[in-house]
Amino acid sequence: MFNKMTKPLIMGILNVTPDSFSDGGKYTDLDSATEQAQIMCDQGVDILDVGGESTRPGAETIQSDEQIARVVPVIKAIRTKISETVLISIDTTLSEVAEAALEAGANIINDVSAGQTDKRILTVASDWGVPIILMHMQGTPKTMQDNPSYDDVVSEVIDSLKSSISEALTAGIKHENIVVDPGIGFGKRREDNIDLLAHLNDLVAMGYPVLLGTSRKRFMGSLCAVSDPAELVTATAVTTALGVMAGVQMYRVHDVKENRQAADVAWAIKQARDNSAP
Repeated sequence: MFNKMTKPLIMGILNVTPDSFSDGGKYTDLDSATEQAQIMCDQGVDILDVGGESTRPGAETIQSDEQIARVVPVIKAIRTKISETVLISIDTTLSEVAEAALEAGANIINDVSAGQTDKRILTVASDWGVPIILMHMQGTPKTMQDNPSYDDVVSEVIDSLKSSISEALTAGIKHENIVVDPGIGFGKRREDNIDLLAHLNDLVAMGYPVLLGTSRKRFMGSLCAVSDPAELVTATAVTTALGVMAGVQMYRVHDVKENRQAADVAWAIKQARDNSAP
């Protein structure tokens, strides 16, 4: 699905959870979630990422039946009331949730554990023939910020992603259906996040589409002396523009309009640079 992308894709975050770090509780009922999905579509979103479990630092695990009860009605409503064609990803680590979401109309699996929480999710992706996003995370959401450490974060993240890719291919997932995500903010210190952003070209060089998820992340707040995540829209858009110039193809964001603009302007500049290269 993503092997012939010609421009950066914006993935809009739709957390139907009470406890996500930035927008928890805002879209827990069907009407508010559907309204937000419509707003993001109007702003030029390419993918709606629907999640029923928070992955903020310290978050508790939510069982599959509760996740399904949260996400399936929203996915069905998007399909019937908003668009039959907009791409929908299901943000989950559990195969039962992924399968229920695909049956409801989702097109993509976004697994922050890269198949480590529930190995069967790789089989689900293979059987359905859908893309899966494999993210790097040190630990689990509950434990990931308990003293994370790396000797060389860039090479360690790349090696871990290569291992996840190998498992996905072994499970029967096609090369063109694999997307990788370095997991900014997931089991990373501030310096680790900055190092990864400084070496996005190395991730792109792996040969798979890269998803970047920096939206409103705390490490940027520490750089900008900002404590309210909602005030980090500009900082997020900066990382989106930098990502486009490095060849990153997908961006998971809360603020679609601003990041759509940043991606489109950076894309035009990148095309001009690439077309003028000898």
